[in-house]
Amino acid sequence: MRRLLVLLVLAATSAWAQPYPAKPVRLVVGFAPGGGTDIIARLLAQKLGERWSQAIVVENKLGASGNIAAEAVARSAPDGYTLLMTFSSHASNAAVSKLPFDINKDFSAITLVGSGPALILANPALPAKSLRELIAYAKAHPGEIKYGSSGVGGTVHLAGELMQQLTGIEMVHVPYKGIALAMTAILAGDIQITYATPISAYQHLKNGRLIALAAAGPSRYPTLPDVPTTAEAGLPGYEIDFWYALLGPAGMPPALVARIQREVAAVITMPEMKDQLLAQGCIAIGSRPAELDALIAREYARWAQVVKAGNIKLE
Repeated sequence: MRRLLVLLVLAATSAWAQPYPAKPVRLVVGFAPGGGTDIIARLLAQKLGERWSQAIVVENKLGASGNIAAEAVARSAPDGYTLLMTFSSHASNAAVSKLPFDINKDFSAITLVGSGPALILANPALPAKSLRELIAYAKAHPGEIKYGSSGVGGTVHLAGELMQQLTGIEMVHVPYKGIALAMTAILAGDIQITYATPISAYQHLKNGRLIALAAAGPSRYPTLPDVPTTAEAGLPGYEIDFWYALLGPAGMPPALVARIQREVAAVITMPEMKDQLLAQGCIAIGSRPAELDALIAREYARWAQVVKAGNIKLE
């Protein structure tokens, strides 16, 4: 039996010890082409493909807030040829509903590609022009302010729910089928508040069609230096990052995971790539696998608490 185990270990080691990648790699994305996750996946695919002299094929597998793509990767062979570029909703989805996979047990964490702060956006017609004024106005007019999200249970929905729980204000949640529709609604004045990435809001902030009340990060975002952090704006402890991470199926050899992590970190920290990611509202990180595992666990625990306190359920 012992000899058999040794032979199995040697066989597994030799199986991936061949030159990697020896064939095209699938990079699965659970969101539509042109969105933030897709754009970052394609930037990474291009640079990794050049570095590896091998095609990295981005495959958009839409549905269920990224869960269909995640399930497909979780069920794939752990050989490094099927990877997942996921969004921060990977953790919040699990906090809201029972999924056909376990976000902790069914994936190999590879690296946190990058993250950017959620911006608290307001339509200029809203009487409040700062976060402090928003909170004061909402307290004086409970249920009057509408905030839009990309759907019930998504990260944007929970961002609004967390703000209400921390401040005691009462807003009306209006779910849309995607953040693009929520952005259209706030520009039209159908809602007054939403939460989005810097890249989603940048042009609208520049032309004055939206106001950024605060950035929910630990420091001001480099391309929006005039937007205060939530702590500076009067709401310390309210920090929400929209992050992008690279995962593989559970069971990938640790040495293979480590190699891919090193390669991705080397690519995304190149000056040109850092600038391209920054333009997409994402600060390059390239964390180690254990750090990504810890982040996902923290995010899940936080959102599970928000979901419980808000009695949030998918209909």
